[in-house]
Amino acid sequence: MPQILVVDDNPDILEALELLLSLHGYSVLTAENEKQALLAVSHQRVDLVIQDMNFAQGITSGKDGKSLFTALKALNSDLPIILITAWTQLETAISLVKSGATDYLQKPWDDVKLLDLVAKYSRSSTISQNKNSQRKINQKPADDFIYKSQEMQTLISQASKVAGANVNVLITGANGAGKEKLADYIHQQSPRYNSAFIKVNMGALPHDLMEAELFGAEKGAFTGANQARIGRFEAADGGTLFLDEIANLTLSGQMKLLRVLQTGEFERLGANATLKVDVRVLSATNADLRLAVQQGTFREDLYYRLNVIELNLPDLARRKADIVPLAQYFIGNDYSLSDETSQALTHYSWPGNVRELENACKRALVFANSNILAPSDFQLGLSQVEPALDEKENIEQVLIKHNGVIKHTALELGLSRQALYRRIEKYQIDVDTLC
Repeated sequence: MPQILVVDDNPDILEALELLLSLHGYSVLTAENEKQALLAVSHQRVDLVIQDMNFAQGITSGKDGKSLFTALKALNSDLPIILITAWTQLETAISLVKSGATDYLQKPWDDVKLLDLVAKYSRSSTISQNKNSQRKINQKPADDFIYKSQEMQTLISQASKVAGANVNVLITGANGAGKEKLADYIHQQSPRYNSAFIKVNMGALPHDLMEAELFGAEKGAFTGANQARIGRFEAADGGTLFLDEIANLTLSGQMKLLRVLQTGEFERLGANATLKVDVRVLSATNADLRLAVQQGTFREDLYYRLNVIELNLPDLARRKADIVPLAQYFIGNDYSLSDETSQALTHYSWPGNVRELENACKRALVFANSNILAPSDFQLGLSQVEPALDEKENIEQVLIKHNGVIKHTALELGLSRQALYRRIEKYQIDVDTLC
C-alpha cells in the first residue's frame, strides 16, 4: 500500500486529504510544518508527498514551500512531490516543477485529478529505485488507455509518433470522448514530459477575461485586477499548453494567439514589455472549425497554425469493441458484467461517450444487488438500447423521425449541430430527399 505524506498548516485540509486518500486505499501521514515533514521522510517510508506552498498564517509568498521542497529533495532526490498552490504562488510552483517537482494543482483542487496524480506517481515511486528510471516515473504508457478497437489502436499509434515531434496538434471529437486524456498522453510521451502541462478550458472562461487568463495582466489592467498575474503561456514556458474548446476563443484573442504561435512573443494586458516563451500548444474542440472559418468566426491562419496535425477521437458508438473493456475497468475487479449486460451496453448509443459510460458504471455500483451487474443496474434509457445500427442508417432514421430538423436530430443523437453536419457531409446524406 503506497504511503502518502500530506504537509499543510491547516488542520481542516489535512483532515480532508487524509479522509479522501484513506478512502481510496492509501496510508496517510500528515505534517503541519517543515520540521515534521522532514522527520517523517527521514524515519518512515514515504512514496509521495503532497505539500502546500505556505505554512504560516498570512504568508503567501511560497518561500516556505520552496524551502521544504529543496530539503525533501536533498533527503531523497527521487521522491515524487505534488505542490498545491494558489495563483499568487504559481510562478514559484512552475520554477519548482522545472527543478524536479512532479506536478502541481491549483486551489481549490479537483479531487478526481488529485487522485489520478496520486495513483500515477505513488505507483511509479514504489517501482522506481534510482534516477535512471525517472522517465518511467513521468511517462504514461499506452496501457493507461483501455481499448480493443482497431480505431483506438490506430489513434494511439499516431499519437505516439506525434508526441515526439515539436508541432502543434488539434484534437477533435465529441464531448466526453477523452480529448483531454489524449492531450495528457501526448505531453507525457513528448520530450517536454518533465516540464509544465497547463490546461485551459476556454469554454469555462468569460470572454472578457480570456486574454488575461492566457497572457497575464498587470495590476489595474482591468476592473478587479488588484495585483499582477502571470498568464497560462508564462506558466507553460518550456512545457505544453492544452487549450480545450478552442472554438470559444474571441477574435481578438485569436489574433494574439496567432502572434504567440508565430513568434513566441506577447504582452501582458496593461504592459508594454514583450515576453517570449517556448510553448507547445495542443488544442481540442468538438466544433467544426472549417465551418467556423467559412462563417468568419475563426481565423483561417490560426486554424492552420493549430492544426499542423489533427487527431480525431471517434465517438464511443463508433468503437463498440471498447465499451465492455471500459465498463469492466470502471466497475473494478470486484464486479463483473453478465452476458446480457454486456450486450445491452454494447447496443446502447452512448451520446455522452466515455464520460457517460463512466457515470453509468458509478450509478450501477450504487444500485447493484450482487457483484454481477444486471442491465437494470445501469438504468439506461430503453429507447436508446436497440440493435446496433450502421451510423449512417441511424442518422437517417432520426432525421426522418424529426422531419429533417437538425436541432432535434442532434439532440436525440447526443451530438452538437456542428458534429451532426460533419457526419451528414461525411456520409453524403441528402436531408431534403429523406424528408
